[in-house]
Amino acid sequence: MLAELIAAAHRQTESRRADASLAEVEERARQAPVVRDFGAALRAPVLGVIAELKPRSPLKGPLTDDYRPAELARRYEAGGAAALSVLAHTEGFGGRPEDLATVRAAVELPIMRKDFIVDEYQVAEARAYGADAVLLVVSALSPERLSQLYAYAESLGLHILVEVHSEEEARTAVALGAVNIGVNHRDLRDFRIDLGLTARLRTQVPADRVLVAESGVRDAADARRLRADGADAVLVGETLMRAPDRTAAVADLIKAHPDTGAHAHTDTDEPKQETS
Repeated sequence: MLAELIAAAHRQTESRRADASLAEVEERARQAPVVRDFGAALRAPVLGVIAELKPRSPLKGPLTDDYRPAELARRYEAGGAAALSVLAHTEGFGGRPEDLATVRAAVELPIMRKDFIVDEYQVAEARAYGADAVLLVVSALSPERLSQLYAYAESLGLHILVEVHSEEEARTAVALGAVNIGVNHRDLRDFRIDLGLTARLRTQVPADRVLVAESGVRDAADARRLRADGADAVLVGETLMRAPDRTAAVADLIKAHPDTGAHAHTDTDEPKQETS
């Protein structure tokens, strides 16, 4: 499915490029509102929550029958979210780049374009619509393209969250100079969840980098475990999208702190199937 999602990102980009050239989008990016500090928002005494907005999942289908990004963003903000992740991938997740502008106008939080970014056009488009950060997935890019897109995003003043799923990818992100590194617990090849991955990769990431735990966070107990494992923040999508009270759901995750009841990790921790 990873290859299909990447191919869809290429198709979406080419379709949008037919309506507006990269030069036009870059001009809009230069006129966009000032960038909010995504990385600083995740450095706090409490666990940072990046609350995700997405109408559906390629695995689970529709997550809501009433997707209103502005209202959803305001609910997340009221719950204390540190930042927002807005899906802009249309075929797989039902999002649109225009949703970034809608959310930007509704809240004061930093906003990240969540997508399979494969082209400078998507990066410029993110800034043009008011995004403060973009996601770059190591497994979706060659080392050369990863470096090029990272440098291009920096040139536009954007923050970057570099997503990894293995020790090798974590080393790649660190060598790249990534300040914000996300550990995706979901294997994008078979979509199994391994919540113990954050603890194992924490040792590969210098303490001065922001570490974000992504996917599989179901409740405050999972958030508490990941905080104990060294995560500075968690990125949560499906759990919040399905919550009956999204404001309260965000607040519950933020309250999670390591305690004596935190999960003790052993080499017997096995990957498992879970929600995202």
